[in-house]
Amino acid sequence: MTTVQDASATSALGALQGQTTQVASPGQNAANEDRFLKMLVAQLKNQDPLNPLDNAQVTTQMAQLSMVEGIDKLNATLSSMAVANGDQQALQATSMVGRQVLASGNSLVLGADGAQGGYSLPADADGLTLIVKSASGAVVHTAELGAQQAGLHLFNWDGIADNGQAAVAGAYSFEISARNGKDAVAAETLSLGRVDGVTPGTGSGTAGTKLSVGSLGEVDLAAIKHIF
Repeated sequence: MTTVQDASATSALGALQGQTTQVASPGQNAANEDRFLKMLVAQLKNQDPLNPLDNAQVTTQMAQLSMVEGIDKLNATLSSMAVANGDQQALQATSMVGRQVLASGNSLVLGADGAQGGYSLPADADGLTLIVKSASGAVVHTAELGAQQAGLHLFNWDGIADNGQAAVAGAYSFEISARNGKDAVAAETLSLGRVDGVTPGTGSGTAGTKLSVGSLGEVDLAAIKHIF
């Protein structure tokens, strides 16, 4: 908070305007009110008899105090609402535990039944190419997926590499190259995983609720694109 050096020489309005915009506690609000009234009384006592404060000046300064108090209360209310919203968001997210989701990402997990991933197209494409890479970045498999309409899509990889051999089970990454005629279509890659748990947002809830999605790790709730 700004410190007032000389209450008799500084107007109550000027001191009030020097306050910071931080949310004040109830105790701080009470202290601010007491300080304001003391400065106002001192200002009235030390005013120039030939040029006294008029009612309009006093009213303006009182209105300023009320405005600051109102802003503090509004900020406190909004903070409380943010906390409550974060708690509710986390509670709602628990209904996703055990379900499969598509989230922003480009990871693939190859198992005994192959690997599955997804992608999103902002517009129709008359040709798509899937490129699967190993953990070291080497291209393991490529496939033409044909024409696809705008929207969300899934694909399956049976785990067979381009050399005809079965790829080793484990973690891979993938890319989608989409085009419409000579124009490229910006495809968003999506990873598939199972929700195992929920981590509520911290503090006021603005940090966001996170989901534990299998090998994908912690994923922001906002990054979930589809729930199965």
